[in-house]
Amino acid sequence: MHGFDESTEDLAKTLMAYASQRIANPVPLDGPAPPSELVRRAGQTITPEGIGGTEALRVWAEVLAPATISTDHPAFLAFVPGAPSKASVLFDLVISASSTYGGSWLEGGGAVWAENQALRWIADLAGLPDTAGGVFVSGGTAGNLSALVAARHASSVARGERPARWAVAAADSAHSSVLSAARVMDVDVVAIASDDEARLTGAALRQALDREAPDGLFAVVASAGSTNAGVVDDLTGVADVCRERGLWMHVDGAYGGAALVAPSVRDRFDGIEHADSFIVDPHKWLFAPFDACALLYRDPAMARSAHVQQASYLDSLNATDEWNASDYAYHLTRRARGLPLWFSLATYGTDAYREAIETVLEITRQAADEIRRHPDLELLVEPELSVVLFRRAGWEPDDYEAWWRRLLDAQIAFVQPTSWHGEKVARLCFVNPRTTLDHVRAILGTMS
Repeated sequence: MHGFDESTEDLAKTLMAYASQRIANPVPLDGPAPPSELVRRAGQTITPEGIGGTEALRVWAEVLAPATISTDHPAFLAFVPGAPSKASVLFDLVISASSTYGGSWLEGGGAVWAENQALRWIADLAGLPDTAGGVFVSGGTAGNLSALVAARHASSVARGERPARWAVAAADSAHSSVLSAARVMDVDVVAIASDDEARLTGAALRQALDREAPDGLFAVVASAGSTNAGVVDDLTGVADVCRERGLWMHVDGAYGGAALVAPSVRDRFDGIEHADSFIVDPHKWLFAPFDACALLYRDPAMARSAHVQQASYLDSLNATDEWNASDYAYHLTRRARGLPLWFSLATYGTDAYREAIETVLEITRQAADEIRRHPDLELLVEPELSVVLFRRAGWEPDDYEAWWRRLLDAQIAFVQPTSWHGEKVARLCFVNPRTTLDHVRAILGTMS
């Protein structure tokens, strides 16, 4: 199975043909199937003798792929979709074919250099200093955890001792991964009440910490585009409080941070330049394939001292001053997952990214206008980025559940409801520049 013979060459051609067809437009929406149906249709695929590449591909193409929703479909408006550029998808194939390892400079210097070029572009968008740097990790959860581990380490170094309990402050609207990271780290969370638009403000943070500021408080997490509503926190106000109290400021821009590219909304991120760490997921709104989260630190040396692993078999790596990407998060082995973004940026240029994100912001505004014109629909909050929350008059929670299932069954769209101030409501999240007003009208037309 490690040789390359005539049958392997034939399989390679077949797989490349399938991949080429898959990345062409249009893509299918598809939908899930119950396990019993997959068992019946696919049969036993793992056998002592193997079923052969041609048959395995047939099972995937005819049975398993149609049971997998395409996140890059322009009518996929649930959760946070994906819309990888064609060049990024193609280069992802190259990375796998090359067995590229991205953990150390010794083994993957060229790959790490290219990834650092993409990280530098993101750091410049955020206004971070020339000394900023970081690494690509698997997703926002890994990014938030790694950043908070570095923040706690920095506080420990500054204190010279450990408090009885560590704590981090975050808004009650923060992403679920922040609470998950706190559980993994066994630290307490000081929940700060957000305002009516689910925004963390500097004033609310200051008041809360005046009332309750644990001795072990080491960081504040702010959102640069919340997942639920696309809201950007008061980053300038949060930065002021962090500076006053000597706290690490971490900004979670996993979804919304991509909008730093767009001049029309750039001012909403004012204050992000003060962040000590910042994440954004290219697989969300920077048009890269799964999975990639850009994690950046103002002081990479502090992050490295928190994360670098020591072992005899790593001595030759740790003895140099070279940039070992694995040193900047809680991993060791890592795929060079930032390379598809780098290749896409190098291929199309950053102007194309600006235009694509502005296109998404414009379709979001048009969708909000359509909702305003609809007699049975009510826009709940003015979209700040590319998430739209709205309600249908007279609907109960079960109505929203039935609605999204009807849409998927009919292959019109994939949407998901959410909660807003305790009420079940409708939510649309736009990231795909190929989503049109016709898609939006088709969705809203099913709510009459």
